[in-house]
Amino acid sequence: MYDYYLGGKDHFDIDKQAAETVAAAYPGIFVCARENRAFMHRATRVLAREHGIRQWLDIGTGIPTEPNLHQVAQSVVPEARVVYADNDPLVLKYAERLMRSTPQGRTTYIEADVNDPESLLNAPELSDVLDLDRPVALSLNALMHFVTDAQDPYGIVGRLLAALPSGSALALSHCTPDFDPATWQKVTDIYTGAGTPVRFRSQKDVVRFFDGLDLLDPGVTIGHRWRPDVSDGSDPAEAPTDAEVSLWTGVGIKP
Repeated sequence: MYDYYLGGKDHFDIDKQAAETVAAAYPGIFVCARENRAFMHRATRVLAREHGIRQWLDIGTGIPTEPNLHQVAQSVVPEARVVYADNDPLVLKYAERLMRSTPQGRTTYIEADVNDPESLLNAPELSDVLDLDRPVALSLNALMHFVTDAQDPYGIVGRLLAALPSGSALALSHCTPDFDPATWQKVTDIYTGAGTPVRFRSQKDVVRFFDGLDLLDPGVTIGHRWRPDVSDGSDPAEAPTDAEVSLWTGVGIKP
């Protein structure tokens, strides 16, 4: 569905049908998906350029859409190392595109579930690429709203961050009902009715994911307002509304 929202071609008819059902209730979903992708690009560049990050663990990767995280990171630091993880076997079919690293860097893919962080962290593929004694950026983009409260989302993120050393980072984006609760209840009902429970959260609840971290400016904010790229020539008057984006984003550094 996310691939369809982004205008990709790697999806089935049933994905298209489900995505169009969501879009009928929330036309801004295409803007939300696009701004989520743009946030990932900007956050990756900021961490590489300004905070010396050279390693990433990206969970909930999805079907590759170029440029993907490793391409963005390696465009800044060619030696960047990236581990992708997803629990959808379909992603494995497209994972070859995730492996096209620079000669100086490394990438790999793990089939794993964020709900089992220990299994992910103990995967031999992870330790083969990442040095957990050195800072790692944990990238959780549009993922945690698929982890319900009963699944202990804050505990999961806490366990993942606990395995990473000082200087590591959390880059997270999360859909929110804050600007249009009625519409997002419809989206919740569509996903849940299709067998994919979701929990879209308020800004206050998203901020909780960053407990104990030093938030980078401008804090937890709507996706298109997090470090916007003023050099891309875009017209600020044409920027989407907060309600269209409906995505809280933030980056924090582990002290």
